Amino acid sequence: MRLNLNTKIRLGFGIALIVLLLTSLFAYISIQQVAYYTNRVEHTYKVLQHSTELRTQMRDAQGSVRGYLLLGDKSYLNNYDDLIMGVRGSYEDLRHLTFDNADHQRRLDTLGTLLAQEILLLDSWRQQPPSPYAARDLVRGDRRLLDQIRATISRIKNSEDLLLHRRTRDRDIWERMAPLAIIGSAVLAIVLVLWLFSRIVQELKEKERLQAELAAVNHNTAQRIQLIENLAEQVVLGDYKVKIRDKEQDSIGKLAGSLNRMTQTLDQTFEALNKRNLELDQFAYVASHDLKAPLRGIGALVKWIEEELPHEVSAQMREYLVMLKGRLTRLDDLINGLLAYARAGRTQPLPEEVDVRALVAEVADMVVPAGFTVDLPPSLPSLLTDRLSLQQVFTNLLSNAVKHHHSSQGHLNIGVQELKKEYEFSITDDGPGIAPEYHEKIFQIFQTLRDRNTAESTGIGLSIVRKIIEEHKGSIRVQSVPGQGTTFVFTWPKTLAPVSAVTTSASVLF
Repeated sequence: MRLNLNTKIRLGFGIALIVLLLTSLFAYISIQQVAYYTNRVEHTYKVLQHSTELRTQMRDAQGSVRGYLLLGDKSYLNNYDDLIMGVRGSYEDLRHLTFDNADHQRRLDTLGTLLAQEILLLDSWRQQPPSPYAARDLVRGDRRLLDQIRATISRIKNSEDLLLHRRTRDRDIWERMAPLAIIGSAVLAIVLVLWLFSRIVQELKEKERLQAELAAVNHNTAQRIQLIENLAEQVVLGDYKVKIRDKEQDSIGKLAGSLNRMTQTLDQTFEALNKRNLELDQFAYVASHDLKAPLRGIGALVKWIEEELPHEVSAQMREYLVMLKGRLTRLDDLINGLLAYARAGRTQPLPEEVDVRALVAEVADMVVPAGFTVDLPPSLPSLLTDRLSLQQVFTNLLSNAVKHHHSSQGHLNIGVQELKKEYEFSITDDGPGIAPEYHEKIFQIFQTLRDRNTAESTGIGLSIVRKIIEEHKGSIRVQSVPGQGTTFVFTWPKTLAPVSAVTTSASVLF
């Protein structure tokens, strides 16, 4: 079965990769083995070193006692205790180094007994009066014990010498095998890579020919895509009558046809939307003129009854008249709020330089009563924006904080934080707070947490605030816990954002 080029390339790279992996694995094993046997050789050297040190220290300890007995000079005993401590230390090191060698452990058991006897013997002679005869008796009496110690240590050293020879041989074998395996696998990998290189060169030549053909197709496709991008830009700018002339029957041609149908649908939809907005404008005009006229008439009738029939109206009737005037005032406020909500974001804003500190101070003077204090941060920004909309946002939020405060006195704090593309303003009060379950409800139109009979609370103010802020590509949220005050946080763009509103000729009615 003949393999295609891609299969050959994959197979070649796969074999080369396997060879390299096996080589790496073998090299890793070799290095580990070399490191292991090197460690074992070093271990053997340590055992031999401590064995020699133990023998030397024991001999020097006996020599210091012998010198003291022979010459009567106590300076020979100055380092005796250090030598004995060295003997014990070397013995413990040998114990630790050969814990896995049962033969050595048995020899060390014997050696430990002999060393203990030797140390007791030397300690006893160290207490004897010095004389040449005492030195002679020490040497004669200690000869057999020292011979046993030397013989035991020699057996340990001989065993370690055999281990050293075997471990050195194994380490040398692994050191020789690792380079040979690496060189062999490298040669094989080079051969495979050269073969793959020759096949890839042939494939590249074929691809160059195909790329030349694709370049022409890509150029044509890019031009057609550019036409689609131009259509999208025109749609963004509000031109929904633009069309693409593309007669091809491929995917791009079908996409162009779909976009043409989309722009046609958008054109029809926005025409219908303009008509609906005109109807809404007309309704608002009727509401602001025709609906308020009866309200004013009813209000006048109530006033006439109170003025012309003061003695014929009972106390109960006066209470009803007061309730009626409250309902009329609330209905008038609802109509005014509904008109304000309809106007919000409907007109194209005119940018102007706004000093936010001066604007907030002006709003506070208008809507914040004397019993409240307003704290402003050291610096508030100046920005080119829609002054009237930003003023209405601060007006509604400050007025809302005062109206819903549980006391006639309070404290309001204005904060600001500069973000990347916008400013984040905050208005904090020390009022009664808002429960978490109402944090979203308060922004819905006609939703209020106050009594429906309260004339000042129409449930439209925060809805207008959210609509204005969202039309300017910002956001608003509330942070509050009952009994701990309320903070309204909203973002406002540093540069004037286009308001997503459909302008109609009837907007002048507002």
